[in-house]
Amino acid sequence: MRGLSTFRPAAAALLAAALLCALMLALWWPGVAMYDSVDQYGQALHGAYDDWHPPIMARLWSVLLLAWEGQAPMFVLQAIFYWLGLGLVAASLARGGRPRAAAALLLLGALPLFTGWEAAVLKDAQMVAAMLAATGIALWWRLAGRRLPVAAGAAIALLLLYAALVRANAVFAAAPLACGLFGWFGLRRLLARAAILLGMAAAILLAAPIVNHDLLAADESGIARSLPIFDLAGIAHFAGPEAVPLLPPESWRAMEARHCYQPFFWDPLADPEHCGFVKEQLSDAAEGPDLFRYWAETALRHPLAYAGHRLGHWNATLRWLVPRGWPLADPPNESEPNALGLAGPGQGGAAAAELGGWLAETPLGWPFLWLAAALAALVFARRAQPLAFALALSAVLLEASFALVSISSDLRYHLWPMLATGIAWTLIARAPPPRGRTTWIAAGLIFTLLLAGLAARLTLPPAAGTYAAMLSGG
Repeated sequence: MRGLSTFRPAAAALLAAALLCALMLALWWPGVAMYDSVDQYGQALHGAYDDWHPPIMARLWSVLLLAWEGQAPMFVLQAIFYWLGLGLVAASLARGGRPRAAAALLLLGALPLFTGWEAAVLKDAQMVAAMLAATGIALWWRLAGRRLPVAAGAAIALLLLYAALVRANAVFAAAPLACGLFGWFGLRRLLARAAILLGMAAAILLAAPIVNHDLLAADESGIARSLPIFDLAGIAHFAGPEAVPLLPPESWRAMEARHCYQPFFWDPLADPEHCGFVKEQLSDAAEGPDLFRYWAETALRHPLAYAGHRLGHWNATLRWLVPRGWPLADPPNESEPNALGLAGPGQGGAAAAELGGWLAETPLGWPFLWLAAALAALVFARRAQPLAFALALSAVLLEASFALVSISSDLRYHLWPMLATGIAWTLIARAPPPRGRTTWIAAGLIFTLLLAGLAARLTLPPAAGTYAAMLSGG
């Protein structure tokens, strides 16, 4: 009888996830092809790959194209992985006597803020789907107190490896998640945990270029140079033209006059019609590894300017002290115009995307609040909930990485930290909160951050609102 009593709620959660998956596919069919999607699809069609976008994703797409053209197969794949992961976590919670937590998790995943972005065939959606699927498979066994079968372990490893290769900084999220899902955070010594985590991250970072260029035969595109170019422009902006003599002072003054530097993103510096001269002149002045060496030396010589630039960008991408209408948050409602036959969703998808855009303007779409919640989860889960700890650490480390390696402020970059934090709290909520000042301190921190974010949105002039306006500094 007990087996039947636990089977029914778990089956109900899985059925609900399957229905939500079908609804998502129906609303956004055949998926949204954005600018990056169109470029990757072209690579998959013609068999010529570069590393501007993840080669492993384009290679996977080329295999799926053997049976099914367009973006639909990739959309179906990421939708299935997305709801498989959420469904298995929800089923595990329901099986453990927590149907409300299961329902709350499915409701969170069904919000158009998340499903709208997951309908876009992008590396970020692929990363989220793969990591959710790995999490769901692991928690199905781990929450029941059972060892992972070999097949399940292999599937988790492949999914996390794909996630780590599909986005440059995904390793900061995938490595701690792997440690938690495989039970390596069971070690009591902090140094042992840190050594495993750092070793795994270093191995993936070292292997990624070999996999991309040698195994997957992708040409170098120069994408890695965008970060030093963005940072050097930021240092020149804060410390003055003399701080970065790699370019003549008149070039930096022209950059300032045209409002080329923006903490929001690096895109104006690469736009040939507006400020592309900055990228071109820096690339010509320092070729190959010389640019990276000069970048590091300049940051060390001007630490305050570098910190001001990076903190300004981190604030922009976390969407904390920013005005209303901070762009690149709304889920896309149509596909990029293209000549490759990639269509877009119908009116249902457009309406759902509009609702997702409205949610992005609420605290639900503010990554800094999710980061604060993830930090609180780390404190509450550090002893009793190793799986929740791993999920929260995965969220925190990915968000922290944006302080150093990010070049844009798109909301889609934060989908995994937001969802991982939500899952972590469904696991933590089963136990009573710790007594004493810990709960009050965490609540006070989140409330203070929320008030500051609200104040900024109420007092600052509204943002330009569109990509084109931000690109021109309008």
